[in-house]
Parts: sequence; C-alpha cells; structure tokens
Amino acid sequence: MMDAERQNDLRQTPVQEPEQLDHSRRLSQQVASQPLPQVPGYQLERPLGTGAYGVVWLAFEEKTGRQVAIKFYTHRRGLDWSLLNREVEKLALLYTSRHIVRLIDVGWQSDPPYYVMEYLEQGSLETRLTHGPLETDEAVRIIRAVCQALVHAHGRGVLHCDLKPANVLLDSSSEPRLCDFGQSRLSHEQNPALGTLFYMAPEQADLKAVPDAAWDVYALGALLYHLLTGRPPYRTPDAEERLRSCSTLEDRLAQYRQIVTTGARPKDHMQIRGVDRRLVEIVDRCLAPDPERRFANAQAVLNALEQRDRQRRNRPLVALGGIGPALILLAMFLFASNAMDSAVRTAEDNLTSRALESDVMSVRILASSVQRELQDRMDELEDVAADRTLVAAMEACRDRSWTDREPFQSHLEVVVSKLDERRKTLGRELDVSWFYADADGFQRWRYPFSADTIDQNFKHRDYFHGRNREYGDFAAGRAPEEIPPITEPHLSVAFQSQATGRNMVALSAPVRSATGQIIGVMARTTHLGQLLAQYETSIRGEAGVDRTIALVDTRDGRLLDHSHFSDPTVLARARDQFERLLLDEETATALRQSGPAGLRLTDYRDPLSLVDPEGSSGAWLAAFSPVGETGWAVIVQERKSSVLRPVDDMQSRLLRLAALAFGASGLVVGLSWYFVLKAR
Repeated sequence: MMDAERQNDLRQTPVQEPEQLDHSRRLSQQVASQPLPQVPGYQLERPLGTGAYGVVWLAFEEKTGRQVAIKFYTHRRGLDWSLLNREVEKLALLYTSRHIVRLIDVGWQSDPPYYVMEYLEQGSLETRLTHGPLETDEAVRIIRAVCQALVHAHGRGVLHCDLKPANVLLDSSSEPRLCDFGQSRLSHEQNPALGTLFYMAPEQADLKAVPDAAWDVYALGALLYHLLTGRPPYRTPDAEERLRSCSTLEDRLAQYRQIVTTGARPKDHMQIRGVDRRLVEIVDRCLAPDPERRFANAQAVLNALEQRDRQRRNRPLVALGGIGPALILLAMFLFASNAMDSAVRTAEDNLTSRALESDVMSVRILASSVQRELQDRMDELEDVAADRTLVAAMEACRDRSWTDREPFQSHLEVVVSKLDERRKTLGRELDVSWFYADADGFQRWRYPFSADTIDQNFKHRDYFHGRNREYGDFAAGRAPEEIPPITEPHLSVAFQSQATGRNMVALSAPVRSATGQIIGVMARTTHLGQLLAQYETSIRGEAGVDRTIALVDTRDGRLLDHSHFSDPTVLARARDQFERLLLDEETATALRQSGPAGLRLTDYRDPLSLVDPEGSSGAWLAAFSPVGETGWAVIVQERKSSVLRPVDDMQSRLLRLAALAFGASGLVVGLSWYFVLKAR
C-alpha cells in the first residue's frame, strides 16, 4: 500500500523544465476557445495563464467588484483532487501572512474544481525578469520578502519545495507574494517533491529524498542569483544539452545532481555592481551543494540579510569612525611635519650660519697669514738683493764674463743656507729654488744647482719682466728683444712645475749697482701649496671640523692649489686639466665684486670635482678672502652634508619617533574598531 502511495506521489511531482513552461504558455493561448467554467458569485474576465495541471482566470467578485484570480484544475483524474487538496490546505494554513497569496474561496465539488485567491496586478517575477536582471537593492528587497514568506511557512510546518520566479507574484506596489504550493510538503511528511531544474537543490533531485528546509534555502539562493544576473545558476547551453539527452526522469535527475555538485561554482554575481562581499557570501552559502554547509533555514538567511543591512547602515558611522581618527592623525601628521620642517630649517640655518662664521674667521686668518708669508719672503729677498758685498761680487763676475763665479756663488749659498736654517727653526716651509739672472735675462746662478738652466736666457719669464704674463718656454727668441728687467719687487703669475705638476710662483727683486743701475734680478720660487701647508693642519682640524682649503686667481677664476692635491692620484688627474679647473662664472663674478670683505656661499661647487668626483663633488659651505694685492683669494670650505649631519640625525630620530607614534595610534584605533565590529 505504501509503495503504491509513493508511486502516486512521484507521478504528482514532475520536474518543471523550460520546454514545459513554454508549452504551458502555448496552452494558455488556446483557453479562450474552450467553454467557460461557471463559478457562483464570480464573473470570469480573461485567462491569465495555463500550467501543466490547470488554468488561471481573472475574474470579478460580483458582490464587491474586486478582481480575483481563480485557478481551475482541468484534468479529470484523481491527481486534480490531490493537488487541489494539497495546495488549498497549505494556503489555508498560511492565510495570515502578508507575503503569501491569500486564499478567498474553494470550489471542492465544482467541475472542474477550483480555488479563488487574490489577484496581483503585476504578474510574476518570471515576467519581470524577461526585461533583464534587477538592481541589487531591488533584488535584495524582493528576496527578503520571499524569506519572510518562507519563515512564516516553515513556522507553520510547510515546506514550499518549488520556489522559482514563476511562483512569486508582485502586487500593485511591487511587493512580492509567494504562491503555488502544489509541490509543498509538511515538515513531517516523508514523500519526495521534485522542484524545477536549476532552482532545485541537488539532494532534492532524488526520487527517494525526504523534504527538508535546506531545499527552500537552496532555491532562495538560486532565485537571488537569477534576480542579480538574469539567469539561474548552472543554467548553461552545455548543461541544458546534457539534460535533454537523458531519456528517463531518473537519468535526468542524476545528470542534474552531477552538474550542480561537480560543476564550476557560479561566479557571475560577484561582478554585479552593488553586490558586496556579504551578499556574495549569502548567495554562495545558500547555493552550497552540501546541505550541511548551507544556512539551516529561511530564518537564518533572513538574519544574514538583516545583519548585512545593519552593516550597510553602519557604514557611515564606521567610515566616520575610521575617517575621523584618520583625519585627526593626518592633521597631527601635517602639524608635526610642519613643526619638524620648521625646526629642521631653523637648525640648518643656525648650523650653516655658525659654520660660515667660523669659516670666515678661518679664511681671514689664512689670507692674512699667506700675505704675511709672502711679505716675509719678499723682505728677505730684497735684503739679499741689496747686499753690497754680493752686488760687488756680481759685478766682478760680470766683468770677467762670468768665467769665474766662485766668490759670487759661495757668498749666495752661505746667505741662502742661513735663511733656510732660520725657516727650519721657525717651522716654515723652505723654497724650491733660488736663482739670479743678469740684466740680459741669462741665469748665472741657481740653488740647488741645475746644469739645464745655468746660462739659459729667461727674459721671457714673468719674474724677469714683471708684465704678469709668460712669453714662452726657455727659447729667448720668444720674448721681445727690448724687454727690460723689473724695477720693483714683483710676485709672478702662477706657473706649473715641470717636475711636480703643481703650480708655483716666483718672488723677484731687482739688483742695483752702487750707481742705481739694474744689473740683474734675484728670485726665489715656492709651490703655492707650501704657502698653505703650514696653516693647513690648524685650519682643517679646528674644533674637530673637517675643512678643505684652496687658492684661486680672482682675475680669471682659475684654481691654483687645493688640499686634495696632496693625493697623488688626484694631482695626476688634474695635471693636464689646470686650464679647465675654473670657478663657475657666477661665483667668479661675485668674488671679483666682493672686494676686501670677501665672499661666503652656502652652495659652492668645487672646480676640482671635474677630476675628483669622489672627494670634491656636492654642495659646500665656502668662505673666500682676498690675499692683499696679489689677485688671489684663499678658500676655506666644508662639505654641507657634514655640517648638517646633526640635523639629519635629529630628523631621522624624529621621523622614527613619529612613525612609532602614528603606528601605535593607528594600531589602537584599528584594534578598537576591530573589537567594536566583532561585538556587533
């Protein structure tokens, strides 16, 4: 007996496929040609649609004039009565829900049997979806109402078992109403109920399945997916072809289960505008092939939707809670950054000013010392040139055509030796050479002796003629014949030493006879670096500050000497580049215009960087001071980055502290909101 009843129930629960729905629509077009059934108290207006088991008509209630829908069960078999009884029974149980179509009347004994329900003007969701998917908010609104209908139904022990767009009607206000409980089951019933493909849970597609609330949960997810994307999940041309190829109901159900359980998870809803992470999670959990991983029932789905609504309502507050502290932190950051920048600039200005003041003091001392050193050397030279005994010896040698120079040379060597001893005692640098040239420019004596220069003509050299230029090398023919010797003490232009490669200078003084006639020129030479070397240690290491000193010619901006020339590698690179080692035009012009006060720069570019990029490039603080009337200027310079290193260290510490402070503040705010959100 039980087997017979089960077979009868199975025959009453066919799967509603798209082809069957199309067939039902075609049948609805034929209803008008059939005889109109008679319903006491109601006037039939027109057919609304035809299904597999009956037809629905629009009618007017004669007493009230309101529109109603009347569903006739037109098949004359026991199936009509069973379906009618089942659907009316469930509608009667759910009469109080405003989200379920209301039952008005029942024609149990009529031929065909029927029941009267309220008429909903806008038709079904299926009709609405023919125009495309819904906006996200509208889809969620409708699915929430359907959830409420299912909650009410489940609360009365009714499982719908065939939820789909065609079974959701819309009233004049677009409020959804759940209808068609023909496949529904009471929660205690054990009879299977097949729903509609692509809305039916995979475990429902089994002729031995026991009804469960999880079926309606899956259908809710499928319905929401359809509302969002315009088609139900898993419905693809390939899936439909696989189902059409099945010859029996059992095969079709098995194929459907395989499509849902092994197919790729639906993802189109994730790309829809307005679908947030929470809504994706709700859809995915409803559509989980494993019923254990779905929401337990429609109430759980409704709770998830309400939680999503709360979170969306709280978004402004959450945003304010996040943005507010962020704005405060940003304001604090801007304030701290501005304060730090101001402090850094002030510290940089103070350090730069203090360093330059120190450099100015040092460069003035250095310039004065170099000038005094030159003057001392010149005074010594003039004393030697004025020695009457020496002059007499020179004249005697000249009269003998320089064939016997012993008295003259011996006297000079004694004089120079005494001067050298004195300089050594004072810790001062010695000269490179001493020499004497007669009135015609021929070198008659040199100390130390050099056979390459003795009796050679040097009238072309600046130390001889004093015109602040060189007329050529050793060839006397390169100088004008009539060029006379100097008449006053003279400091020559700098020239490059052939032996050392460094710039040298010669101090010269005229030698006069007893009658005042100029009989020759006495000269001494020194490396320019020697003029700076005796002061370099005290200047460079003063107060623990690393300084560099240099000498330039203010007339043409040429670099004459530099501390870094003590490095043989740097000197080797510079040896053939002296003519290119020039101050930039702006600095050279400013230096010439500065006068005795000198010049100070906070962004000086060292000319030596051309050949010494590792040691001389970058920005320098530099102070310039002229060396008397020589046309030279000495430079004391400090690397700017070294001067400002304390500021950089301070700034790094402040940045680290600021980063820690803002990081800690951000962490506190983040943790606070984390616990607030977890507690909601």
